[in-house]
Amino acid sequence: MTSFIIRRLFQALIVLVLVTILVFFVIRLLPLDPITMLFRTITSVFLPAFNSVVTTIETGLYHIGFLQPAIEWFDSLVRASLLTDQPFFWPNLVIALVFAGVLVLNAVRPRFWCRYLCPLGALLGFVSRSACVRYSVDEARCTACQRCTIVCPTGAINADKGFAASSAECTVCLDCVAACPTEAISFQRQLGLAAPQRYDPSRRQFFTSMGVAVAGAILLRAVPVLRKANTSLIRPPGTNEGQLLSECIRCSECVKVCPTGGLQPSLSAASWEGLWTPALIPRLGCCDYSCNSCGRVCPTGAIPNLSLLEKRQKVLGVACIDQERCIPWADGLDCIVCEEMCPMPQKAIQLEEAKVANYHGETTTVLRPTVIEDMCIGCGICEQQCPLDGEAAIRVYPVGNINS
Repeated sequence: MTSFIIRRLFQALIVLVLVTILVFFVIRLLPLDPITMLFRTITSVFLPAFNSVVTTIETGLYHIGFLQPAIEWFDSLVRASLLTDQPFFWPNLVIALVFAGVLVLNAVRPRFWCRYLCPLGALLGFVSRSACVRYSVDEARCTACQRCTIVCPTGAINADKGFAASSAECTVCLDCVAACPTEAISFQRQLGLAAPQRYDPSRRQFFTSMGVAVAGAILLRAVPVLRKANTSLIRPPGTNEGQLLSECIRCSECVKVCPTGGLQPSLSAASWEGLWTPALIPRLGCCDYSCNSCGRVCPTGAIPNLSLLEKRQKVLGVACIDQERCIPWADGLDCIVCEEMCPMPQKAIQLEEAKVANYHGETTTVLRPTVIEDMCIGCGICEQQCPLDGEAAIRVYPVGNINS
């Protein structure tokens, strides 16, 4: 009696631990959720590629005069609803490869992702024992023809156990019902928990699995290369790094709605924990001063939903001028692009007159830009619009990582 009570208490403790993990830590697995993967692939791969193809075709056909009205009508019809201005950034290739890999695995073995890798499938399998409608087989009518085991896409039906089906594996596709020649299989309303399908691994399998899990956790936490974050990443406005890493599900919705294309999924620039989290690449696109879309579409609150006024007050970083590359500083020639483009009402970039010698040795007056750090919010439009080829002469760095 005592051993029975202890065993039951131990089982209850295991269930409590599993529920706690599911409730508080399952969001860590959401980047692998199939719905998240699908939307991430659509927004980061398919839509930019589709936009590029359509834009190229439209550009080519627009030179034909009589087609111009039709092209303008078509573009106005699909531009806002289907097309996106997001560029096809190179981390998107990794997203495409992951998605293609899942499709290949599913082709090799049906429902490979759902059966072996999907964390959502594991969660659904955990709660499926209490499903209201469950598989049932009438042993008196069953002829053991095994047609149900052949058509079952997940291998849930076990012929060695009286053709019973594992509730964790069954997706209620009803293929077995259609294949059964004697109508022995049905799905009926049932109360309580389904009988568990025992899994009895050997001692070696158990310790091998535990060892691999522990070694993997230690490796990801202990190896500096895998954990070290790049402090030059510029995050969306109002975000907290720890909160972003724990709550972001890498759905790329913020990347899709960014009007300038500046928000991109981070890859090698981030730590392993920060893979595919959004980061601003100012050279590609700035954080639009009149936009707060990323916070409004974020489904988890990893990017705070700020009002436009609140968003404009959030500091992403501070711009710094490389005087060895800046045209007025290095060459003594006029260039006021960064000052003109600064959206701040009082201008975070101001021009100062300086007497310099030009290439002919003559003294001339040049307006040199200077960043007022206390006023700069790091929107990055100055870096985006800098006319130099390659790296801009003015760059935005996160607060606390300013290179002067």
